[in-house]
Amino acid sequence: MGDDGVVRRVEAGGSTAFWEPGSQILWRYRENGGESFHIARPVTVVRDDAELLAVWMAPGTECVRPVLADGTSLNSEPLTSRYKKPRGVRLGRWSGTGVLKLARPGEPWSVWLFWEQGWRFKNWYVNLETPLARWDGGVDSEDHFLDICVYPDRTWNWLDEDEFAQAQQDGLMDASAARAVREAGLSAVEVIRAWGPPFSDGWQHWRPNPAWGVPSLPEDWDRTPAHLSS
Repeated sequence: MGDDGVVRRVEAGGSTAFWEPGSQILWRYRENGGESFHIARPVTVVRDDAELLAVWMAPGTECVRPVLADGTSLNSEPLTSRYKKPRGVRLGRWSGTGVLKLARPGEPWSVWLFWEQGWRFKNWYVNLETPLARWDGGVDSEDHFLDICVYPDRTWNWLDEDEFAQAQQDGLMDASAARAVREAGLSAVEVIRAWGPPFSDGWQHWRPNPAWGVPSLPEDWDRTPAHLSS
């Protein structure tokens, strides 16, 4: 909570009270080096308080994802030119099993939990990103390319270091920002090595409420929050 003991203040001004479990919100990412949103995922709030925001993205959720301007997948483009070509967005369904996302206020990463079919736990995924900014319809961030995978046996490894390097080479991230991202990753590694929250909290045993269903993607998924508009 904020200093007033009632709500946590939004970075850009205004305030957003905590969401009740079962609330449906958007989890969005701005494009790197721009202001438009290129990822938007409707999610259901599991927990929201001064310590943690936990949300569930159900299988089959309609999401917004970035694509090349001609509609082809980003992964079909060689990395050396992937960040230089014009882009658009496309609607599609989340094809995998559901994802539980956990974020602590002000922390420059979120932790996602993945399962195989039949709820066999697969791994934690540390997504390095700007701390979530809250607004009345959800939370916004910017992805920082570099990630960490954490396995059930507590081993871990860096992911997407090639993308992280290419983003710097293509001017999407300067040296100072890149250092800050790597430092954030090393801070996350310290938590992993100490097996602190949320890894030690047993979230891999959590299951969603079947009554929640699958949230819908609102038509105005890319709207600018009122407190950010001029």
